[in-house]
Amino acid sequence: MNDLLLQYLPILIFLGIAIGLASVILIASYVMVRQHPDAAKLSAYECGFNAFEDARIKFDVRFYLVAILFIIFDLEVAFLFPWAVSLGTIGVFGFWSMFVFLVILTVGFIYEWKKGALEWE
Repeated sequence: MNDLLLQYLPILIFLGIAIGLASVILIASYVMVRQHPDAAKLSAYECGFNAFEDARIKFDVRFYLVAILFIIFDLEVAFLFPWAVSLGTIGVFGFWSMFVFLVILTVGFIYEWKKGALEWE
């Protein structure tokens, strides 16, 4: 049992160093930088104007559609990197499997494009 716990010691050391370093950096940035907030620094950041309604209003479905499209194509890239690295070992079958995967995604993308999912009115 003791040998098993000793195998986790490097992980605990790594976590301790990471948490300690993050704490030191946060505390040092707070201590070393002058804190002088003014109206410009406290103003609305993203859109440039102050909020005028409740934050819990309903959003247009297009926001969610764009988020889903991003996730789909982000996952495509996440599958492409390991495939490209291991292409030499997986051979022709791996190449054609990824080709079919990309064709299916491309057909889905063209379908969404034709339906107007990428148009913003």
